[in-house]
Amino acid sequence: MAGHSKWANIQHRKKAQDARRGKLFTKLIREVTISARDGGGDPTGNSRLRLAMEKAYAGNVPKDTVERAIRRATGEAGADTLEEVRYEGYGPGGTAVMVDCVTDNRNRTVAEVRHAFGRCGGNLGAGGSVSYLFTRTGVISLGPKTDEERLMEVAIEAGADDVIANEDGSFDIITNPDGFEEIRKELIASGFEPEQSQVTMRASNHVSLDAGNAEKIMRLLDLLDDLDDVQQVHSNADIPDDILDSIG
Repeated sequence: MAGHSKWANIQHRKKAQDARRGKLFTKLIREVTISARDGGGDPTGNSRLRLAMEKAYAGNVPKDTVERAIRRATGEAGADTLEEVRYEGYGPGGTAVMVDCVTDNRNRTVAEVRHAFGRCGGNLGAGGSVSYLFTRTGVISLGPKTDEERLMEVAIEAGADDVIANEDGSFDIITNPDGFEEIRKELIASGFEPEQSQVTMRASNHVSLDAGNAEKIMRLLDLLDDLDDVQQVHSNADIPDDILDSIG
């Protein structure tokens, strides 16, 4: 199925910005901590933890730091006070925005998130105000020059829901969250190297933005991503590549 990667065109940019700002380290460790606390400290039986550990190592987080976070999360090295919380709101141009956080202080986090929305002409909404527009989905992204025919064969045989060929030559494999890990492993075993892979919240419809509102929504995403407590930001903004490039 051909299409424009509305999910990827923002997500790829945000990942690069996280790394530049030096925020990635903290976010990776918090994901390891939450994953271990909720699913146990054994990565062989906890796929979320296994993926979090892989991402942490890819982000150059030292092994002993990862292991210490797991011990802390499972009660072996002191109490862990982190909790997951989601905030929902509306951004410029009527876009929907969901913000997934890991925090040890809800009052601080909600104040920071609300302030970011207010600075960009958006507003924080009630729980459930926009979440109905998103579906929990596995997304595995591969770069250009991938053998499309073979990718289709392997992905569909492994149980993927869809393979999207994007305008820039990259591909997104869409999966059910429950089958995400097995499909990812099958792709890797077949010689494919995902550029990104995660279970995320994928919008069911998108809001196309002009240059003015596109700049505002990207500023909002920047501000949210810059917050230490924010793990992921999801939006249904559709920004054409030429406008995204002009924003920089």
